[in-house]
Amino acid sequence: KNGLLARNDLLKAELQSSNIELSLLDAESNYKIACVNMNIMMGLPEQTVLIPDKSGLALPTSVKNLEDYEQDALQNRKDIDAISFRKKSADINLKSIKADKYPSLALTGGYIAADVPKFLTVYNAVNIGLGIKYNIASLWKNKSKIQQAAANITQITEAENMLTDNIRLQVNQAYQAYVVSTMKIKVYEKAQQQATENYRIVKNKFDNTLATTTELLDADVALLQSKLSVTNAKADSFVAYNKLLQVTGTLKY
Repeated sequence: KNGLLARNDLLKAELQSSNIELSLLDAESNYKIACVNMNIMMGLPEQTVLIPDKSGLALPTSVKNLEDYEQDALQNRKDIDAISFRKKSADINLKSIKADKYPSLALTGGYIAADVPKFLTVYNAVNIGLGIKYNIASLWKNKSKIQQAAANITQITEAENMLTDNIRLQVNQAYQAYVVSTMKIKVYEKAQQQATENYRIVKNKFDNTLATTTELLDADVALLQSKLSVTNAKADSFVAYNKLLQVTGTLKY
């Protein structure tokens, strides 16, 4: 406008500015929607202003190996505890049913009085006895019950094995996703260093009229995009790490 830029360079600069404004509008809209969703989930008024706590966004400095995370999952997952309790209950039920096959002993006792005219008179006599009780019907009824109880244990055991395999798969997927996310951070940080150096070179050329405004804008956009990529990669890595903690049952709320 002041004769310092060619018209096409000015239009490119304005277009880039408009694109940034549109991206900013989208980001602000997504932030507001996320805040409303969070307020609804926590039972707060929809217009409540939420201030993110950045202190918990730091990435861990050290990570355990995959086997340790698998053990954490098997020890801390509530679904593992639940199916373990079901299996213990089924075992107790089977033992109880099997116990019905055997006779039961009963110790009895009491006081009696007997009066047989001209023969015997007894007062406050004590009688003690040991009785055996056996249910004949249990011979054929218990067999069916035992089979059902044993089948129930087999089903629970199979479900437990399937759950264990599924948990190991979840942990493996979450672990690999986190490892890849940390590698992406390093790649994007290297790209940012390259973009920074490229912008410095192009800026020097532009100052010496050896580069066009378009080239400077392209270098500036590349640098901005590299910074955004690093930030997004760190956010993705933070999410991936918490997903790993979630599937291992060690995520602290």
